Amino acid sequence: MVINKKIYFASDQHFGAPTIEQSKVREQKFIDWLDTIKSDAEIIFLLGDLFDFWFEYKKVVPKGFIRVLGKLAVLRDSGIQIYFFVGNHDLWMHDYFDKELNIKVFHQIKEFTFNNKIFLIGHGDGLGPGDKGYKRMKKLFTNPISKWFYRWLHPDIGIRLAQYLSIKNKLISGEEDVKYLGEDKEWLAQYCKKKLTEKHYDYFVFGHRHLPLEIAISENSKYINTGDWITHFTYGEFDGEELVLKKF
Repeated sequence: MVINKKIYFASDQHFGAPTIEQSKVREQKFIDWLDTIKSDAEIIFLLGDLFDFWFEYKKVVPKGFIRVLGKLAVLRDSGIQIYFFVGNHDLWMHDYFDKELNIKVFHQIKEFTFNNKIFLIGHGDGLGPGDKGYKRMKKLFTNPISKWFYRWLHPDIGIRLAQYLSIKNKLISGEEDVKYLGEDKEWLAQYCKKKLTEKHYDYFVFGHRHLPLEIAISENSKYINTGDWITHFTYGEFDGEELVLKKF
């Protein structure tokens, strides 16, 4: 695909946490950012964990986030393409974004080519070596039987329970998981190096780590982590030639 404007990447907003009041401040900042890029954006990639918790019942979605959803709807209606990759906090997303906002939702990493640059894009959870406990948990959470049982909980109970557990997640409340581990221990960097032995990619773009990272995987390949909108307020910008990290 040939692009004539810019492509933007952002992840890990975790709206709804740690409190509604604190979340609204960050939501407004994110909306302000969307307003600043709307004039030159051709595509916006949202790389997961937009919400600290999201679960779609057949007739119910979590209350709140109307300003963010409304802004995304306006941008999409204006012709800007928006792609959403589910994260580990909003992996129970189904078809609400697709039907209501006309935003395509991806549940797995996906390859894209823009201006002859090859991108591998996703949230980043469950990739690379280690983290076997989370990988087992993700299989449980995405199991159709598990989701069927969860839907039988009244939404007031199910959403409140999930929000409580989500806020306790160490990626939000802890510090250890958002420290740079060193290139040889960054598991997403290791994943990128392995993928590069199978095929050339110019850019690997992930979120999940809550750290803005730019790591050269080879002379012609780079891993970009988009950071978060909790403490860093960082995003990726591709101008058709080069992808760089910026701070809002």
